[in-house]
Amino acid sequence: MNPARLSLPLLSVALIVGCAKKTELVADAAADLPPARVRVAIVRIEDTPMFIEVTGTVRPVQHAQIAAKVMGAIEEMPFALGQRVKAGDLLVKISAGEISARVLQAKSQLNQAQRDLERERDLLAKGASTTDMVKGLEDRFAMTQAMVVEAEVMLGYAMVRAPFEGVVARKMSDIGDLASPGMPLLEIEGTGGFQVEAGIPDSLAAGLSAGAPFEVDVPVAGAHFTGSLVELSSSADPSTRTVTAKLSVPAGNAVRSGQFARIQVPGASVRSLFAPVAAVSTLGQMERVFVAGSGGAVLRLVKTGAVRGDRVEILAGLSTDERVVLNPPVGLREGQRLEVQP
Repeated sequence: MNPARLSLPLLSVALIVGCAKKTELVADAAADLPPARVRVAIVRIEDTPMFIEVTGTVRPVQHAQIAAKVMGAIEEMPFALGQRVKAGDLLVKISAGEISARVLQAKSQLNQAQRDLERERDLLAKGASTTDMVKGLEDRFAMTQAMVVEAEVMLGYAMVRAPFEGVVARKMSDIGDLASPGMPLLEIEGTGGFQVEAGIPDSLAAGLSAGAPFEVDVPVAGAHFTGSLVELSSSADPSTRTVTAKLSVPAGNAVRSGQFARIQVPGASVRSLFAPVAAVSTLGQMERVFVAGSGGAVLRLVKTGAVRGDRVEILAGLSTDERVVLNPPVGLREGQRLEVQP
């Protein structure tokens, strides 16, 4: 028999025996240490919702696209892109010579109708006119009054003003352009508040209600907050199979319109094993916990998952109802006796 073939098994046995003896020595040394005063928590299985990440966009609560109501050349646009405006500020002035002439014409007809009505009333008092004639002139006077009001309203449309306080987000026209009814001129976005608009899969939207909380992350702004559901569409988009939802952005978060956002949408519940975050420590790339066993501290290597507040999901390494050491003291060793504090 080849002596070399015998040497390898003998060497392996010797290594195993040596390691076992070394482990026993370490355990014996730890057992001789004074008891470590610790607090423990029980690992339990909990029903937790699965979260699905969807993307959204930050939008202002107030947003308006300003369009022209009359035709004419743009004479003034005093505000630049990105400039703040106040409610009632003049945004666009449109040349409206024809409407101004119509106002003058309507006022002239109103004055004529008023003079005719006053003259006919005097004649009626003297018996030289009829009641029907006076009533006809009264109707004419009322009609010309309405014509004046209509012409003045149309003239007012030539002065486009800001509907609320905000900033000029877009300009689709400039001085000299010809404005026509319905033509967009610029967009105003309010600065009083923001929302996150997202498309939620219709399979998850059925269980949502107003006020439901969502975890939202805006990476560019470095903002993470809990937003509540403000609006939820009653119909789904047939092309994307999603339902439009709007989430509130709490005050104090420095977000801007158009920024990208991530939203965590709760789905179906699953049963998962959770332990306190304070029980898990790291050593290099390894995650570990100390379990309070009958013979003292037992070191376990674990694999963790999602963090839920002060708890972390345990994917491997622990079983339900085991007791884990919270904030294990520095120098705690496997096999060391434990004195559990209430």
